[in-house]
Amino acid sequence: MTQLDVLYRYGLPPTESAILALSKVRDVYGVRKLTFDESAKTIRIEYDASRLTEPVIHQLLRRAGLDIVETASLLPKPEDTAPPISLQPSVA
Repeated sequence: MTQLDVLYRYGLPPTESAILALSKVRDVYGVRKLTFDESAKTIRIEYDASRLTEPVIHQLLRRAGLDIVETASLLPKPEDTAPPISLQPSVA
């Protein structure tokens, strides 16, 4: 089993019917976990890549009625990380 995560940003909040359809996406063989972050307007899906592909996951969410805007990066932006601290004393 090859476990992967994908993060999508959505535009409009999901409707009640979309939420019900998304609950059925959890029943798809290979989908392991769905996690919503309402404040960031993102949904993170953990899936088995030996069973499903990222385009299939995208289509499942779109067919459920989720307004997907983009695929977001799971990696932090380089400017978000602190610069390395030098342990060498500076010579003047």
